[in-house]
Amino acid sequence: MSTNDAKKKKKPVVPVKDKKGPGKKAIAALKEVLQQQKEEEEKLRREEEEEEKRLAELEKQKEEKIKLEQEKKEKKKQKEKEKKERLKAEGKFLTPKQKADRARAQLLLETYKAQREALLNPSTVDKEDENGETEESDEETNDNPEDDKNVAKAVKVQTQNENLSNEEEESDLRAAVVCVLGHVDTGKTKILDKLRRTNVQDGEAGGITQQIGATNVPLHAIKEQTKVVNGYADKKFLVPGLLIIDTPGHESFSNLRNRGSSLCDIAILVVDIMHGLEPQTIESINILKSKKTPFIVALNKIDRLYDWQTNPRKDVRDVLTSQHSNTQNEFKTRSQNVILQFAEQGLNAALFFENPDPKSYVSLVPTSAITGEGMGNLLDLIVENCQTHLYKRLVFSTELQATVLEVKAITGLGTTIDTILVNGYLKEGDTIVVAGTDGPVVTQIRSLLMPQPLKELRVKNAYIEYKEIKAAQGVKIAAKDLEKAIAGLNIYVANKADEVERLKEVVAKELKSALSTIKLQDRGVYVQASTLGSLEALLDFLRSSKIPYSNIRIGPVVKKDVMKASIMLEHSPLYATILAFDVKVERDAQELADTLNVKIFQADIIYHLFDKFIAYQDDLKKKNRDQFKSIAVFPCKLKVLPQFVFNSRDPIVMGVMVESGIVKEGTPICVPSKEFVDLGIVTSIENNHKAVETARKGQEICIKIEPIPGDAPKMFGRHFDEKDMLVSKISRQSIDACKDHFRDDLLKTDWQLMVELKKLFEIL
Repeated sequence: MSTNDAKKKKKPVVPVKDKKGPGKKAIAALKEVLQQQKEEEEKLRREEEEEEKRLAELEKQKEEKIKLEQEKKEKKKQKEKEKKERLKAEGKFLTPKQKADRARAQLLLETYKAQREALLNPSTVDKEDENGETEESDEETNDNPEDDKNVAKAVKVQTQNENLSNEEEESDLRAAVVCVLGHVDTGKTKILDKLRRTNVQDGEAGGITQQIGATNVPLHAIKEQTKVVNGYADKKFLVPGLLIIDTPGHESFSNLRNRGSSLCDIAILVVDIMHGLEPQTIESINILKSKKTPFIVALNKIDRLYDWQTNPRKDVRDVLTSQHSNTQNEFKTRSQNVILQFAEQGLNAALFFENPDPKSYVSLVPTSAITGEGMGNLLDLIVENCQTHLYKRLVFSTELQATVLEVKAITGLGTTIDTILVNGYLKEGDTIVVAGTDGPVVTQIRSLLMPQPLKELRVKNAYIEYKEIKAAQGVKIAAKDLEKAIAGLNIYVANKADEVERLKEVVAKELKSALSTIKLQDRGVYVQASTLGSLEALLDFLRSSKIPYSNIRIGPVVKKDVMKASIMLEHSPLYATILAFDVKVERDAQELADTLNVKIFQADIIYHLFDKFIAYQDDLKKKNRDQFKSIAVFPCKLKVLPQFVFNSRDPIVMGVMVESGIVKEGTPICVPSKEFVDLGIVTSIENNHKAVETARKGQEICIKIEPIPGDAPKMFGRHFDEKDMLVSKISRQSIDACKDHFRDDLLKTDWQLMVELKKLFEIL
């Protein structure tokens, strides 16, 4: 019990020690930890304050920068305004009407002066006294201010008229002609579809633009699209609208791109952000450089960037800043690559919101034709350029400038022509002169039709009829005798009857110069297309594919064309074909072609037409080769290997070395040194115990020569030996067959041997 009592006494001793609390060391350590925490909190608070200060500073700098830019813009605007006012005051910034009025006022002043002088001259003769001269001079000083005041008033009225409001100034500018260029499948037509909210592309053959299409974009549509752009409220619109031309992108249509860019005032170059500059993009850049046409780049397909968040109702700058960091980085990398590629082409380029100088740097606008981002910015930039750098160019002129884009038959209207009216007026009843397939076409405008705004001329829809149309517009002209009109050339209006003949000569010269560049071959296919542009494109493509063409025509295929194409049947049946691109074939023409065995290939897509012809060409070649296989003899020289003569007679089986040329099965062999004795025909060839059809120079082979039926079999050792050279027996027929159907099978050295054997056999 005493031990247990002792244990019990020991147990309460431990808690007594605990009650004393923590030691000095523990308290010191605790204080140190608390001090450290306090310091860290203080440090964090200081860092946060510094960060806030830095951000506030950045914000301030940004605001100052924006303010400076704004001031810069305001100064620029003020300068331009002052310049305009100065020009107006000097009489250099006038519309044609105002210029005419000023000239009239000037003329009036001069006539007044002339009349006054005429009245005063007799009085100077009568009054020769001393006072006469002073009276006259007094009269002159009194008269002169009177007349000058009258004219000054007239001029003042003119200068007052010049100070037009924006609404009046709009009428002085015509709609800008905008051309859309770029590589195939970059989204040119899709961009237009987005601007118009239509779907033209799905209606095109293969989704590939085959012609140039024109679209009118009115001012209200531009305003609607540009609402999303930052600073829209301060914008002033002077242009009455835009006329947008869509050109084909694929390689065959360089001339259509060329024609489109020669019509336009400013261009949109569509570049796929995923692929950068492609062959037709570079070609388009070169066209624009050569024509000195200003252009804006639509950096299309930004919606293809990884993790792209769509928001078409915002300015594209805000959309970009709202993207995830990885998307922004990808956009930055890809856009920098495109800028680098532009630098390789000798052009400075920058994103439109980072452009240091729009005059020397090409602006890149990020867009998406599918979702619609950047469309407002693109239109806004075009309008801005039109109203600043291109202002003088867009001042309306009454001098007619119009080009035929396409000739089309429309149900209920007959044949019509789609026209781009760049300058001047077109009125119902005007006498027009256009180029035609059988000479210039002179006709009267029956009706002027325009598609509803934001519809394309190429697409069939309800047209609105007008009595008069002012440039720039896409207009459909309905008139008589337009069936033979040619697209791609200018339209002229004859105001007087005596002008018609002169204009006919001008049009004929234009067409002659356009077609004189096309060089025809003696033998080749017959080519027909719907427009001059398509014809040139098709001929370019045929030239690059090395397909010759002997005749060309614009318009539908008729009997006369089939007759002309059938001439080739005598010379080269392969070329007795008509390649009809985007044109109709008359029924009687098709029937005649079937009778005469002339092939007509029809297609809406240039590549399909080419594929059809190539397939036909290959098929015909194969048939001809099979037909002439037995007639064509390839040239060869064979040396006998005496140690390998396995059978000396009927059939001769022996080893030979091919000295030159090519030996094939069916080749007749003779020995020139033994009076051209015929040994027979090669029926089989073996190389290393394997049967082959042909053998070339340098090969050691075994051949079997069977005698020609009806001839006595020849024997090795009696009729010829190892010293004699064996050659293929050629004839005039076999040479012609080789030339026509097996030309590609023979090398240059084979043809040299053919010439040598020709001399040996004395063939003419």
